Amino acid sequence: MLLSLIFLIVLVAAVVGFVFRHEIKTNFESNLNLALRDYNVTADRHSEAVDTIQRTLHCCGVQNYSDWERTEYFTQKGIPQSCCKSQDDCSVEDLKDPSKVNKEGCFFLVTSTMESKMSVVAGISFGIACFQVKSPLPDISRVTSVSPCVSRNG
Repeated sequence: MLLSLIFLIVLVAAVVGFVFRHEIKTNFESNLNLALRDYNVTADRHSEAVDTIQRTLHCCGVQNYSDWERTEYFTQKGIPQSCCKSQDDCSVEDLKDPSKVNKEGCFFLVTSTMESKMSVVAGISFGIACFQVKSPLPDISRVTSVSPCVSRNG
């Protein structure tokens, strides 16, 4: 019973994720743009999330690093340090030099990473489903005699 419930939950989550994937992408892009606009104004968890994404995926901005040029943060401090290609060697001057920061935007990298991981999740879910669904084939351990499928005489 518990396995059936788990299977049902995984199945529903997969279907909902697949059906609403475009809405999820649009919502994510909108929220990422808002997080950039309000970045470090309040030093909240959204700013920390942007920094984590940019450091982890080696990306900058939503579509590219120039997204930061339209923010209040950029006018005061330039591009955030989390955009630097080298986190260990990143000065204030580097933050105003586009050649020193990651140029690729985070939106594409995040969504492509999520989509690639979803195929793994779907594969694992399908594998689990195969074991949970009872097969219509007879239980082989109960078969006492097996007749050969191919005759030895030809």
